[in-house]
Amino acid sequence: MDTPTYRPAAVPRDVLAGLRARDDAGAVPRPWPRDEDGLPLRCCLRRSRAGERIALVSYAPLRRWAARTGATPGAYDEVGPVFVHLGPCAGPDPGAGHPFTGTGAARVVRRYTAGGAIAGGELLALPRDSDAARAALADAVEKAFADPETALVQVRAVEHGCFLYEVSRP
Repeated sequence: MDTPTYRPAAVPRDVLAGLRARDDAGAVPRPWPRDEDGLPLRCCLRRSRAGERIALVSYAPLRRWAARTGATPGAYDEVGPVFVHLGPCAGPDPGAGHPFTGTGAARVVRRYTAGGAIAGGELLALPRDSDAARAALADAVEKAFADPETALVQVRAVEHGCFLYEVSRP
């Protein structure tokens, strides 16, 4: 039996269109005032480059997933900040693997049940080497899905607690 391939998912394009008009906290997005490199863009799963028009918007990833699947996350539904391009972008590179790995930062791989409840998580201290960090994240996601109760995995930044991307079963 082949090992399934778990792919990171960006914020879906149809959701992005809505977030660019009004975010999940009800605010109208405004351009991010600082022109800088390195902010994690959830629309294309890469870091920003100076000169790009981006915004920090409120996003409810579990709520959006629940709407697609019929889950009822209840109190686990949360809204948090994510950076996105203000206009359409190319989206993620499908062969890029797990993003946001080059910093040596800590990540949490959080598991959710089909009903939308948190089922556990794993704290990862990523190696500074991007390839080793991507491999560590891939292993942690595979381990999370080894639990048959896991329906969804979110990868989150520890330093800010924010959602980076989700992974679903293939």
